[in-house]
Amino acid sequence: MSAMDGLEEAEARPKLAYPCGEPPAAGETKAVAPGVLWVRMPLPFALKWINLWLLEDGEGWTIVDTGVALDESRTHWRAIFASPALKGKPVTRVIVTHMHPDHIGLAGWITRKFQCRLWITRLEYTTCRMLVADTGREALDEGERFFRAAGWNEDQLDSYRVRFGGFGKGVSRLPDAYRRLEDGDAVEIGAHTWRVITGCGHSPEHACLYNEALNILISGDQLLPRISSNVSVFPTEPEADPLTDWLRSCAKLKVNIPGDVLVLPAHNEPFTGAHARLDDLINGHERALSRLEQRLAEPKRAVDLFGAIFARKIDDDLIGMATGETIAHLNCLIGRGRVRAASGPDGATLYERA
Repeated sequence: MSAMDGLEEAEARPKLAYPCGEPPAAGETKAVAPGVLWVRMPLPFALKWINLWLLEDGEGWTIVDTGVALDESRTHWRAIFASPALKGKPVTRVIVTHMHPDHIGLAGWITRKFQCRLWITRLEYTTCRMLVADTGREALDEGERFFRAAGWNEDQLDSYRVRFGGFGKGVSRLPDAYRRLEDGDAVEIGAHTWRVITGCGHSPEHACLYNEALNILISGDQLLPRISSNVSVFPTEPEADPLTDWLRSCAKLKVNIPGDVLVLPAHNEPFTGAHARLDDLINGHERALSRLEQRLAEPKRAVDLFGAIFARKIDDDLIGMATGETIAHLNCLIGRGRVRAASGPDGATLYERA
């Protein structure tokens, strides 16, 4: 749902600086700039933690991202709301970078608690509403065909059927109205202006927030220092090319922020070295595309190609994200005219160099 540390990019990883020191404990805050507080919440999956941000907003506070809808996270938020760091001031708005449950999960709960507005891009809001609506539904026939074509076995397909519709379990009831964010918007928060920079590939219309005066970028999952955000194709749009979208978004972000900006990411620690890291992410995917093409002298299924993309062994807990990301790379190569796909036996899709 969020990010997957899998691309074999370590050999080119740049040296980044981490100037903010140790992270705050759960339920506590840490100042990283005037009026900017760092919060962390635990996650019930491999990433372990998500970073969330509090921005002083005149007579209140703006929250950027919220954590998964867990009782433990609600307890930590209650402690923060009551802490001296917030000076007795309420939350006046919630901004969500994108619709994954670790980011939007408690947005509904917080906006109802403080009777404030959710701010989010349109595609992130509508996509989240669509996915939450799948809760309780049976697995989609299109999904079974998609994963069978990728090479999944019957046990893996059974697991898909059991897990389907789980997205909504991590999301509190969304508000029925929201304030739309768009690329280029200038959002006034307290004494500062934050400019919205959108990207896609990891999610449909991900919003970053850039503050020129403080030289800070709240990057969500668009720019992370030590892991690469998952970029996947899904059964609802099997011919999509999100990797091309992602590469363009990384290039766009590099143009719109300075190289010495302090990046406040959703995972890992705040860092500097944004341009080098963006180059590293782009180059890492290009190397993965090259490795993938080299392995396609003979036709192969998507599941046969994980080793070209990921440095780790892919078990059944990761096979969904790994399949989606592998197909994203394959669809990118198809779009470049480097690879072609054809139907093989048992409904499998076979890929080979064009």
